[in-house]
Amino acid sequence: MLVDSHCHLDYFTPMELPDVLTRAAAAGVGEMVTIGTTLAQSERLPAMIEGMSNLWCTIGVHPHHAAEAPVPTPELLAGMAQHPRVIGIGESGLDYFYDRSPRDVQAENFRAHIRGARLAGVPLCIHARDADDDIALILKEERDREGGFDFLLHCFSSGRGLAEAALEMGGYVSFSGILTFPRSTELRAIARDVPLDRLLVETDAPYLAPVPFRGKRNEPAWVAHTAAVLAEARGMTPDALATLTTDNFRRLFRKAAA
Repeated sequence: MLVDSHCHLDYFTPMELPDVLTRAAAAGVGEMVTIGTTLAQSERLPAMIEGMSNLWCTIGVHPHHAAEAPVPTPELLAGMAQHPRVIGIGESGLDYFYDRSPRDVQAENFRAHIRGARLAGVPLCIHARDADDDIALILKEERDREGGFDFLLHCFSSGRGLAEAALEMGGYVSFSGILTFPRSTELRAIARDVPLDRLLVETDAPYLAPVPFRGKRNEPAWVAHTAAVLAEARGMTPDALATLTTDNFRRLFRKAAA
């Protein structure tokens, strides 16, 4: 069984979602995590997945939306994470590619999410784009300030330096369809070197469809294609990779293993 550790199921219409989930099950994707990007949207996710035992969610404010409302307090985030279907906080982080929020506000938002995740005892899903040095610096400063916390670099497409810094701090790394792109040679080299017990896979659906579906709307079923490329890079069978990444998912997202 595979787990799509990061997707956006609420970006599909209520009419589309049943077929999306059926195709995921047929592809061997047994569980999915749908991700929070604003507080208002995050508040709706637990109800959306109610009654579906193979679906989980996170709550958080994406860096694109960090300036649209007051930065949430760590206590508010931790309180929202008490819902039994909420297994993580995020996605939050830094995005210097689009810069849709001022960088100081992105940093304040990121730190609030780190502290909220620590308070709640759940992992943080991190968005990092063109901000490797500042992501690594903030992670280190927050760890040195109040101690360690669990986190995942989602949809990893950054440089080797950030991967190594995150791994040194106990983080996990998740790979998306970007791993399958022909020009992702260096990314596949990084994926080959990540310790086996720190690997996860995801789609980030409906974005970043893997080869051979690149350019189309992505969906959780297609995480199997990313997993196959990751398995090849690691010299593993797809079944072994599926078992490995699912075990890693359960270790990181402990509420999903309860």
